[in-house]
Amino acid sequence: MADTLLAPIDGADRREVGGITLEIVRATGTSRVKRAIYPPGFRWSTHMKPVTGTDLCMHGHVGFLARGRVHIEYGDGCIVEYIAPAVVVIEPGHDGWVVGDEPAVLIEFDFEGDTIRRLDMPEHHRHE
Repeated sequence: MADTLLAPIDGADRREVGGITLEIVRATGTSRVKRAIYPPGFRWSTHMKPVTGTDLCMHGHVGFLARGRVHIEYGDGCIVEYIAPAVVVIEPGHDGWVVGDEPAVLIEFDFEGDTIRRLDMPEHHRHE
């Protein structure tokens, strides 16, 4: 039986970026629902830094980690780990990687280039 969590999503814009499989579906206006499948061994600073040209991921992520384990390390040294099932809020200014031998599957909600403002996130993570 096929794993429905990894099955193609009808009507989604499917793309591969830095080893991540992304499927994006427009909800309303600029809101989108995305499924990101991060393979075992994925690390943002290794696989995405060359694509984005920034030292850290400056995108904000809000969603649900449906499978896997993700380690997040912010520029200020703050560390957070998410283990599925978990609600995820990752502020801009982080590196991150998959922990273990299974892919991490993140169902994410965003607003294209306006996610940080629309979700009232800080521009950069600040350890409190």
